[in-house]
Amino acid sequence: MGSQEEERLLLEDGLPEKKQNGLYTGDGSVDINGNLVLKSNTGNWRACPFILGTECCERLAFYGIATNLVSYLTNKMHEGNVSAARSVTTWAGTCYLAPLIGAVVADAYWGRYWTIAAFSTIYFFGMCTLTLSATVPALKPAECVGSLCPTATPAQYAVFFFGLYLIALGTGGIKPCVSSFGADQFDDTDPKERMKKGSFFNWFYFSINIGALISSSLLVWTQENAGWGWGFGIPALFMGIAIASFFSGTPLYRFQRPGGSPITRMCQVLVASFRKWNIKLPEDDSVLYETQTSAIEGSRKLEHTDELKCLDKAAVLSDAEAKSGDYNSWRLCTVTQVEELKILIRMFPIWATGIVFSAVYAQMSTMFVEQGMMMDTTVGSFTIPPASLSTFDVISVIFWVPVYDSVVVPIARKFTGKERGFSELQRMGIGLFISVIAMLAAAVVEIKRLQLARELGLAHQDVAVPLSILWQIPQYFLIGAAEVCTFIGQLEFFYDQSPDAMRSLCSALSLLTTALGNYLSSLILTLVTYFTTSGGKAGWIPDNLNEGHLDYYFWLLAGLSLSNMLVYVVCAKKYKHKRAT
Repeated sequence: MGSQEEERLLLEDGLPEKKQNGLYTGDGSVDINGNLVLKSNTGNWRACPFILGTECCERLAFYGIATNLVSYLTNKMHEGNVSAARSVTTWAGTCYLAPLIGAVVADAYWGRYWTIAAFSTIYFFGMCTLTLSATVPALKPAECVGSLCPTATPAQYAVFFFGLYLIALGTGGIKPCVSSFGADQFDDTDPKERMKKGSFFNWFYFSINIGALISSSLLVWTQENAGWGWGFGIPALFMGIAIASFFSGTPLYRFQRPGGSPITRMCQVLVASFRKWNIKLPEDDSVLYETQTSAIEGSRKLEHTDELKCLDKAAVLSDAEAKSGDYNSWRLCTVTQVEELKILIRMFPIWATGIVFSAVYAQMSTMFVEQGMMMDTTVGSFTIPPASLSTFDVISVIFWVPVYDSVVVPIARKFTGKERGFSELQRMGIGLFISVIAMLAAAVVEIKRLQLARELGLAHQDVAVPLSILWQIPQYFLIGAAEVCTFIGQLEFFYDQSPDAMRSLCSALSLLTTALGNYLSSLILTLVTYFTTSGGKAGWIPDNLNEGHLDYYFWLLAGLSLSNMLVYVVCAKKYKHKRAT
């Protein structure tokens, strides 16, 4: 084979395509030392168990904190309901905004591996700080004496929230990088490995939900019965296991080099095209400026597209530049750099439709729970907490992922001829359709509940209606099926269609739809309450749901989801896929 230096020179000079595809990855991936990697002993499924194990343990740790955080704030930190809810939502919003920081650091400077490693360490320190704040007597408020509950001191608040926001920062570095780093283990230029990549995203999401299932059941029980020291300590232990799992796979990983700041490159295109606004575009697109190999580290060249031609002016080589040979990046950009920005603009409508889906998804932790509280929660001798029905969403995901991967994909492949059965866009569209059905199912249950309340004379009484809470299972199960299609489809889409040097950033943008979906859900609730309570009316969602019309709210969301799906179909049909060379 020759020395590692010879291998590097061979690739730089251009390996024969057959040899390169046969021995080495064709997507520019390297090992941890920056050397070329052979396909035979790196990446692929052999590297994935370490990454999937990392994600499972990290999600177990995260949901172990997030699931019951409001209970800790009210019962142990002695915060009021409104204050505790505000603290949790602010922290959760930060967790979904912080990935933008981690994504820029990964794409521009450190690469995904070292970003995950660094932010995982921050995450672990945050978990340990939180555990100490719940264990050391001096770091937590004293227990309530009757109705007298001493408030936490500023120092106790400082330690607790310092640990909590270290976790938010840590998850911000991990979230946008882990799925992309796992997908990096499959060579984009190899059809066989590319097909396996679609399966990886399925099992990645499966791992997330295994962690969520354990934390929402066993860890919540531990926190309530064995104490919060154990309840926070066990997630911290699993975070340590996640870090150990991640580092264990280092010799098998394939790495993509960071390509510099994507934000800087986008700004350069905008500035350069504005400066050359009056320059006429050449009729022959081939004369637009491009280097022989991609000028962006770790990125393949992108082929020119005919849309958004105004941005092409950034790649026009002026006479003065041609004579002087002085190429300023803020005046002249490569075609690949221009196409990077075009890709982000093309993806924007697809991205925006994910916000409405996330608003529907947010109903599981809000309106679905409130609906369940007004139903019969006893099954035999057991009482089912309404919030625990979200476990059926997790069970649905755990059920549908292997079914989709092993049954749906092979069947769909026979009809569509696509290696993954359905394209990412088709898969996301199916999920949007299922989300409409989920809202309709919730509306039907509410219609039946209100009908029963009126028949039994309970319409003006704030009491549960004798309709089993188990009737909510279909709507949770449908949301889980929609997740498997839409959220996993988003993971695939934003990885495959994003520019090579912007994959972490695009993953972060896909996560941002979750935060924006929650904000949209809050806005819809605010508007519905405002307009339906005018004139002294009870409104659709009063404190006593027996007097309201929560079914109208679910119909509204179903209609909004249907409209969103139709917009999505139009955008998906017009979408032009990335063409890399």
